[in-house]
Amino acid sequence: MRFIDEVSIVIESGKGGDGCASFLRDRHTAFGGPNGGDGGKGGDVIFTATTRHTTLSSLRTRPLWKADNGVPGKSRCCAGAKGESLEIFVPVGTRIFNVETDEVMADLTTDEESVVIAQGGRGGLGNVHFKTSTNRAPRKFTFGKEGERFAVRLELMVMADVGLLGYPNAGKSSFIAQVSAARPKVAGYPFTTLAPKLGVVDMGIDGSYTIADIPGLIEGAADGHGLGHQFLRHVQRTKTLLHLLSLGPDESVDVVTRYTNIRSELEKYDPELAQKPEVIVLTKLDLVDEEELEIVLDLLRDEVGKRKILRCSSITGDGVEKVKKYVWRKLLGHS
Repeated sequence: MRFIDEVSIVIESGKGGDGCASFLRDRHTAFGGPNGGDGGKGGDVIFTATTRHTTLSSLRTRPLWKADNGVPGKSRCCAGAKGESLEIFVPVGTRIFNVETDEVMADLTTDEESVVIAQGGRGGLGNVHFKTSTNRAPRKFTFGKEGERFAVRLELMVMADVGLLGYPNAGKSSFIAQVSAARPKVAGYPFTTLAPKLGVVDMGIDGSYTIADIPGLIEGAADGHGLGHQFLRHVQRTKTLLHLLSLGPDESVDVVTRYTNIRSELEKYDPELAQKPEVIVLTKLDLVDEEELEIVLDLLRDEVGKRKILRCSSITGDGVEKVKKYVWRKLLGHS
């Protein structure tokens, strides 16, 4: 299934049923009064978040989503049935925007959270409501109200405790495959990750945390270059950023430049995002010797100061367990 994280659709609630104008017709009643019933309320359009869905792809092929209309009222004061509401299931983390105003109509962040976006129209009144002492045979009734119609844009923001950041080919996919059961595509070329991937890091009896592999960022990502602008929003939900910096061939010499570029893109995209807790990890440790590693560490410390810099190799597993435990303590507020 393709990962679809943005969809535009039109939703329309049901129209209320019309009221009824009728009179009692019975051989035992010479002059029957009004007995027209009310129309039923139109169905609502409801959005419900669920963990059973991980993408918005199920909404993509259906441009219009419409609830049922209310049933008109009937004689003998019988009210029309309510129109059946339409419930649309979306992944947890979905935001709903009004396309016309660009306002956020709902932000569904918990499982089974529901919100009515389009209210069904109110049913019309039957002529029984208009009987008075001076008008005993009213023919007046009201029509049902029209339902609400909105063009909406749905945006999915992946819900995870930790978001992986880094340039393309920084080792993010290899890392998440090493620490979780997730199996993203791993290859020796950039942009192998084309959609966010979620993994669960098991910490034994202590618990677990979720980690999201975000497609690689490049300079200019906040302005739409590469895949960054499309997926930067997915790290907005995360509690901690795990910034991976590759020590691969010819990459260690510009590690500071790559670090500052990513930090700059975060700041440009969302200043609050740049303020999230960050863990810095040098990856591909197996590709450098101790002397080159010390040079890189000295350069990076000049940029980040006394902040802790971790290192690991997803291929050999060296340092991976230390990174897992350090991130876990960070999430618990212990470091």
